[in-house]
Amino acid sequence: MIGVKSDAGGIKVMKSEARLLNLICIVAAIVFVALAVLNALFSGSFLTTDNLFITMVCLLMALVFAVNPLLYLKDEGKLPIPFRKKAPLRTPQLAGTRPPLLDAKGRAVPADVRSMVANMQQKQP
Repeated sequence: MIGVKSDAGGIKVMKSEARLLNLICIVAAIVFVALAVLNALFSGSFLTTDNLFITMVCLLMALVFAVNPLLYLKDEGKLPIPFRKKAPLRTPQLAGTRPPLLDAKGRAVPADVRSMVANMQQKQP
């Protein structure tokens, strides 16, 4: 492709493209909210079917354009999410002890399975 650099440069290009697309989405969302506000302010009778429909369409389009940047910020860890449970603090381990072996659902593995895993991890001669 023309203009695409190596892997390290490609990541930089992708981040700048994502930043630009998110900026365009934010501008579009602000424009649609502004249209909804203008419709509410300058319409003669706001509670008509046509005015409510135009307002709801503008607000829905603003939501559609705002979702992508918000999800991007959440993935980057820059958007705090209220009422989210925080990860529990880990208890300090005693010296020489290993943390318990857990399965995919976070449950403790039975002793016989633990012994089989320990046997598999031993070095073969």
